[in-house]
Amino acid sequence: MACSHFRVAVVDDDESVRKALARLLRASGYEVEVFVGGGEFLDSLKAGKSDCVVLDVHMPMVSGLSVQEMLRASGEYVPIIFMTAYDDDTLREEALAKGAVAYLRKPLTEKTLLTAIAKVANTKN
Repeated sequence: MACSHFRVAVVDDDESVRKALARLLRASGYEVEVFVGGGEFLDSLKAGKSDCVVLDVHMPMVSGLSVQEMLRASGEYVPIIFMTAYDDDTLREEALAKGAVAYLRKPLTEKTLLTAIAKVANTKN
């Protein structure tokens, strides 16, 4: 069981994905916040920092890669686990080279996602 004080942000423009991931993560013992888009997530950082973000690559307005760039430019460090339904070797390499913890293909398996989050949680302890 995960540490209940470990906060995971889920950022995806698809409501069904947000709900499913939030349900899974809460059942696994994590605190979860969900966000419709990258801009909303970035705005939330003013109120408190997430320990990890599960971030969709392709979203309207502010993409996941743009969120990663904005976090880097601001000096904020939030471990990023990218997820995407449109796998692209170039984007994957770019995201990982810029510090993403993982780059996962949708549909995600529970084990793959929970393993990636546990990797981040274990480095925080």
